[in-house]
Amino acid sequence: MEKNISLVKAINKNVRTSPRKLALVCNFIKGKKADIALRDLAFTRKRIAKDVSKTVKSAISNAENNYQCDIDNLFVKEAYVGKSLVMKRFRPRAKGRASPIKKPFSRLTIILEEKKEKKVSNK
Repeated sequence: MEKNISLVKAINKNVRTSPRKLALVCNFIKGKKADIALRDLAFTRKRIAKDVSKTVKSAISNAENNYQCDIDNLFVKEAYVGKSLVMKRFRPRAKGRASPIKKPFSRLTIILEEKKEKKVSNK
């Protein structure tokens, strides 16, 4: 069976962190092989790296189960972040006032691609 789909996507829609913090971790894994990206995320000292790791694992399993891709040839083609909803909360302040607190959510998208191995003939 010939497979012509080499892009695989996984989206995590409501990640409880700001997009700016999440973008740091996403830029860290761009362009790496999938297994190396998972290893690097395991040793990253950011709290959000665990959610990014779950999304990468989801993309890998999508590639394996839905498109029969070889896991060893997968690499992170794109990893980007977008804004999602913002929870608005209020903190009481002096003299009967209130100040707003914004608790942002993010949307994380991981796109994996399968690198095709070129066969080299020695003729």
